[in-house]
Amino acid sequence: MFSNILREIIIPSPGDNWLTKRVPPDSVMGNPDFRRFWFSSILAHFGAQITLLALPICAVLMLHATPAQMGTLAAFESLPFLLFGLPSGVLLDRNRRLPVMMCSDFVVAIALATVPLAWWLGILSIPWLYAVGFVIGTGYVVGGSAEQVFLTFLVGRGGLVDAQSKFAATESAARVLGPGMAGALVQGLGAPLAILCNVAGFVVSLLNLRRIRAREAQPPPSHAHPLRDIQEGLAFVWRHPLLRTLAWVSAGWHLLFYGYTALHVLFATRVLGMTAGTMGMANMFGGLGILAASLLVKPLSRHFGTGGGILAGLCVSALGFALVPAIPAALFGSAGWTLAAYAMVVFWIDCGATLFFVPYSALRQRVTPDAVLGRMVATMRALTVAAAPLGALLAGALGEGFGVRAGLACIAAGAVALSVATVFGTRLRDVKD
Repeated sequence: MFSNILREIIIPSPGDNWLTKRVPPDSVMGNPDFRRFWFSSILAHFGAQITLLALPICAVLMLHATPAQMGTLAAFESLPFLLFGLPSGVLLDRNRRLPVMMCSDFVVAIALATVPLAWWLGILSIPWLYAVGFVIGTGYVVGGSAEQVFLTFLVGRGGLVDAQSKFAATESAARVLGPGMAGALVQGLGAPLAILCNVAGFVVSLLNLRRIRAREAQPPPSHAHPLRDIQEGLAFVWRHPLLRTLAWVSAGWHLLFYGYTALHVLFATRVLGMTAGTMGMANMFGGLGILAASLLVKPLSRHFGTGGGILAGLCVSALGFALVPAIPAALFGSAGWTLAAYAMVVFWIDCGATLFFVPYSALRQRVTPDAVLGRMVATMRALTVAAAPLGALLAGALGEGFGVRAGLACIAAGAVALSVATVFGTRLRDVKD
């Protein structure tokens, strides 16, 4: 019954060309399979807002986690990039990507469902959240890489910037509406039960993805040892000067971002005195930042080139990181001003991240041939997020030893240094396409 409603109302069949007639002939929106894929992306983005708020709230407010424990939780979420990033590239180059993506989503949904179950049974603990975070990270490594490669197959290289900008617009809508919805759910139902809403979204998404009609050709069987394929992926990235530059810049950004991830909920709740609801309201401004970036990314790329757009995003996000530790607990004696200042910081961080990653993702896939595309994506993801566990653990240790604000100040200094080094120490500004 539910799948029939989904089929007939939410997602029209290929014969229903009501939308196709209303879009330009070169737009990816004319592809019904892309629309199905995009709809699942919408569910994923909205569901992610719930988990991004509810999981750390479980740790901070329900289980009274310390800064070091929050750093460890963020490290467990990013550790799968280091462990499975390279092998996942071999998996993707040897198998069709859509089934891999669906299997990853299913596993993540099961892991999330264990959180309210463990809470109901009275056995929810910090180590339990470590395990759930590790499974979520694993699903993101494998399923996220599969999603990027499958998108290239679905729209072609020429449609990547168009498709990525639509995904960014979707994320902006999720970030505008999702955090408020997530904050209300966490405030009203409690964090564990709010997570069940994300699980329901995964179920709908899986039913939707099953209806995609486009089928990739099964990659030819490879008799090479998987380690040889991993070596070839690493060698391709290392020998390509553009990919090598993008890898180390993105690695530095992820190290800083995961340090921020480890501390920002502690900072908002224990230092600034914000509740789950007010955090949700503040994070809605991140969606406005993504929306602004989605509108700016094409003009910036046309005017300054793809490399210039990447540099602009890096500098804008560095501004956001630099402003975080400067927020006082009661700005002008009012919690409202503190909330506004925190919201503006979130705006700059999310705007910069989107300006950085939309042209970054399109550029790296444009310069890579199909035969190594899966390994390139997985290799880049593994290399760039390999430093994330270290960033999370270091931030947790700094927060534990010197205070959460001091830890965030170190992240701010690192973000400024990375921006200066990238602008003046690389040739990304010369990359036009």
